[in-house]
Amino acid sequence: MILPLRLEEVAFAAGGRCIIQPLSMEIGAGLTTIILGANGAGKSVLMRLMHGLLSPTSGRVAWQGPEPRRRQAMVFQRPVMLRRSALANVVYALEVAGVPRAEREPQALEALKEVGLLDRAQRPARVLSGGEQQRLALARAWALHPEVLFLDEPTASLDPSATREIEAVIRAFDAAGTKVIMATHNLGQARRLGDEVLYVHQGRVVERAGIETFFKQPASAEAAAFIKGELPWA
Repeated sequence: MILPLRLEEVAFAAGGRCIIQPLSMEIGAGLTTIILGANGAGKSVLMRLMHGLLSPTSGRVAWQGPEPRRRQAMVFQRPVMLRRSALANVVYALEVAGVPRAEREPQALEALKEVGLLDRAQRPARVLSGGEQQRLALARAWALHPEVLFLDEPTASLDPSATREIEAVIRAFDAAGTKVIMATHNLGQARRLGDEVLYVHQGRVVERAGIETFFKQPASAEAAAFIKGELPWA
């Protein structure tokens, strides 16, 4: 296991601006963790620091186990698709991960089946709909059996039908034992999928609470205003 993940006085600055204020926390296995906040609050940057795509300006991000980058995956709001078939996209992810050649295609097909894209296996990935491309990105992650899955606004640009399909796949990851950490500004989605909330406001984690506690009794004025739909600067 690579969890728990520990952030020790982690901060991040760019362009002369502090984007993530110094913070320390520990994230363990089990609960689905929602990083919630308005657009521009710092959710995506915080997630990239956790995943390792960004290095903190100060502080330390520490995983418990060895080779953490090989045991986690991240899916973005707009996934990058290779100029290959849907199947070849998943096979390539397995190749990069060092999976033996004979095992790649069977694992890729199983992953496509899991996300409901088996009938799209031979289609060029770039002609798939937005929702299908996002499910393909999740298939690439599923094939790797990650211990931790980071999701950065995975349904932000999708219609309600595609969003329901993506959320079903996210629940499948959770049921399979993968720790899910997801950034969103969608309150309904946070309620549907989350167990705990990290509420981010202007680069600070101002509140951490169980999902029901957060929505019923927010402990910070910033979170209370956000839940009411008030503008964060109002």
